[in-house]
Amino acid sequence: MTGTARARAIVTSRSRPRLRPHVRLQYDNIRAAWALLSPEKVFWPNEVSLDILRLCDGHRDVGEMIAVLAEQYAAEADEIAPDVTGFLQEWSDKFLVSL
Repeated sequence: MTGTARARAIVTSRSRPRLRPHVRLQYDNIRAAWALLSPEKVFWPNEVSLDILRLCDGHRDVGEMIAVLAEQYAAEADEIAPDVTGFLQEWSDKFLVSL
């Protein structure tokens, strides 16, 4: 089998995450919940995941996102940074977020 392997994008504090072009957040009135839609898949993010995804606008870097979330949740940035970067890495690996 021949082909070109995709290099794994690694999240850094300077990454500027954004939702991939084929992915969008949409509110589902029937379930009264937000869904992340991608071709052939639907994800139901929890409140914290949704807050992270809403910040994935391609303008803020990960460091700025962490600062916003730390203030929003009255948490220390150093404490939440591994969770935020881990989440973004996982969603990047699933081709839902571009870095």
